[in-house]
Parts: sequence; C-alpha cells; structure tokens
Amino acid sequence: MQTNTLKPAHANITSPRVGRGGKRGKTSGRGTKGQNARAGHKKRPEMRDLIKKIPKLRGHGKNRSRTVRNNPSYTPVNIAALELAFNAGDAVTLATLTQKGITSTRGGRVGKVKILGSGTLTKKLDLSGLEISATAKAAVEAVGGTVL
Repeated sequence: MQTNTLKPAHANITSPRVGRGGKRGKTSGRGTKGQNARAGHKKRPEMRDLIKKIPKLRGHGKNRSRTVRNNPSYTPVNIAALELAFNAGDAVTLATLTQKGITSTRGGRVGKVKILGSGTLTKKLDLSGLEISATAKAAVEAVGGTVL
C-alpha cells in the first residue's frame, strides 16, 4: 500500500451547481420564476397557517392520565350493603367485597374502599384492611363486630 493509491471509503457526492452558465441555463431546472426560483426560500405550508389560527388549549393535554394523584379515590360501601351480602361472623375484606360483587376491579386492580354508616347492621362482622367512617365503626362495634 502506498500513499498515492489510497482512496476514501465513501466518495464525497456534491449536488450539481446550476444557474452559472453551462448546459443548464434560464430557469436552471427550477421551472419557474419568483419565490420558487430563489435559493434558500420555500413556500410556507398551507396547513401551518391553519394550525396557527386554532386556539391553543391550556392544561395537561393528552398526558393527563399519566399524572399522579395525591388524593386516592375511594369506592363508598354502606353498611346496609354489608347487611345484605354477608352472614353473621363473616370476615369482610377487599377480596370478599369483590367476590360478592359489591365492588368491582378496574384494570385488574381492586380500588380503595371506605365503609360508610348509612343503614342498619344487625350481624356481627369482622372488617379488616378497609377504611371506615366513625359512624360505621360505631355501628359494627355495637353489634359485637371488630374493626382492624
């Protein structure tokens, strides 16, 4: 190998210079006059002007569902529903509430549940792993149930 036989791996390809005499005269392949014939200038796309006229909405936009909420949403369940669905002495958990059909799953996940105190409770129930209001806790404990 000698220095006079070296060649670059990739040839430098240059675009042909038109409009400077030679075989491509007049419009030099541009085919028109005016703005279309000038170097470095292009016509504005028509859609751009239409998009600029649309009012821009502020806010979270399309990524709203990916934001993290600080306040978890609870599914309310009244003690009247527990009275109908459960027998005396049963354990009430998130799993048993979904099995009985009182709460549902969203995307395969069980949401948070809060037991509320509307209705009457006559059965002894054992609640665990649930949020519970003060009136519902008093009603459960009044019939001999437990809240963990």
